[in-house]
Amino acid sequence: MGEWLLQVTAARVLMFAGLAMLAALTADKEEEFRTMDTSRLFDVGGVLLSRPFRVRRLGHFGLNMTDTASAIAFYCDLLGFRISDPMDIAEQHPRREELLRIGDTNLYFTRHGTDHHSLVFCDRQVFQAMGRGDRSPKDVTVNQLTWQVGSLQEISGAIDYFEDNKVPINRAGRDMPGSNWHVYPYDPEGHRNELYYGIEQIGWMGTAKPKLAYERRFLQRPELPQPPEYEEVDHMRAQQTDLASGFRHPEKEPARYDVEGIMLARPFKVVRVGPVGLFCHDLEAMERFYLDIMGFEWTEDVVWQGHRCVFLRTGTEHHSLALYPMALRSQLGLDASTTLMRFGIQVATYRQLKHALDYLQERGCQFVDIPAELTPGIEYSAFLKDPSGHLIQLYYAMNQIASAGHSPNLTQRPGVVGHWQAWPEAILPGSGSFMGEPYLGPWG
Repeated sequence: MGEWLLQVTAARVLMFAGLAMLAALTADKEEEFRTMDTSRLFDVGGVLLSRPFRVRRLGHFGLNMTDTASAIAFYCDLLGFRISDPMDIAEQHPRREELLRIGDTNLYFTRHGTDHHSLVFCDRQVFQAMGRGDRSPKDVTVNQLTWQVGSLQEISGAIDYFEDNKVPINRAGRDMPGSNWHVYPYDPEGHRNELYYGIEQIGWMGTAKPKLAYERRFLQRPELPQPPEYEEVDHMRAQQTDLASGFRHPEKEPARYDVEGIMLARPFKVVRVGPVGLFCHDLEAMERFYLDIMGFEWTEDVVWQGHRCVFLRTGTEHHSLALYPMALRSQLGLDASTTLMRFGIQVATYRQLKHALDYLQERGCQFVDIPAELTPGIEYSAFLKDPSGHLIQLYYAMNQIASAGHSPNLTQRPGVVGHWQAWPEAILPGSGSFMGEPYLGPWG
């Protein structure tokens, strides 16, 4: 009993010390606010920030593939992403017949949850032939890194902010399909970022919006304010539109796996996308862009065999974006045709991660060994290649940073190496277990 009482007392002392530290930080912030020059700050929802937007999370991600049929087989049939909408990007193009001879002209919007899309892909050769990648080197196969902000006002402010800071913009407006309001800035090495507000939600029927909704597509900066989406739905109702006429993914596999009480077509459920890792020619310039322009926060540097790697975050997760020097690409034996070092895909639980890796190995997926030191914050994970050579990191949890804006506590267990079949059947919780961005909605 005495030992238990000492543990409880120690825990209470730590709790009150933490509360005292929080109160001191709050007092310091209030004093700093009273004395600072706020004329150079931006009002973002009543909070003064150094830029007119705040990135909340990686909302979705895009890749240009060597073959879209194999991409569908990998991401949809194997991993369980669902096609929300296929869109023919060459439908009105004057060289449509030529483009059709080059490859598949569809842009595929796919999702793992209710957001209209979390992974987008198209044919790499068609993308280049249409001139869409003119600002990007050929090894930039990342179609887009898409970051969610909180309001349409933030998008409008971001457009001015990027223009004032001489950041090249690809376009601005509103996407259809997807209904997200956006602006597309480029980073210094030609990766196309997107800031967006709002995205179409796909509900219990699994159907996307009907084509009549595309009337509200914007190819330029929208005037503010804009009407709410329920009025757009009322307009379609008035036109007697079949609201269930949108695209619905045809699931090919029967639900045959008992996944923690739910029957699914695979023994796991993807619940989140990200983080993203990029190879960089000028790591310092890229770091400055994502810190100073995009507003990310620094988590930590890792030096591996003399190479400095940088890990940045947008919220409480250990990192949302990792930057690696280009020299590592060949040293690790990774595909020289892409600047993507890795793309994270999170499954719901540790048990599901083990089952997913067995499932994918049985189906002939190519696994790759990556040093655990290069992905800090993720303890249990494995790497495999998609059919286009992109490296995918499957994991179940990421270390969480206690307080955004303050020095992170990086106390964590090191990444686990070795084959997953040698991992324990059950593990003790880490700082990321059941933490971070929650998955909303049913698994199936």
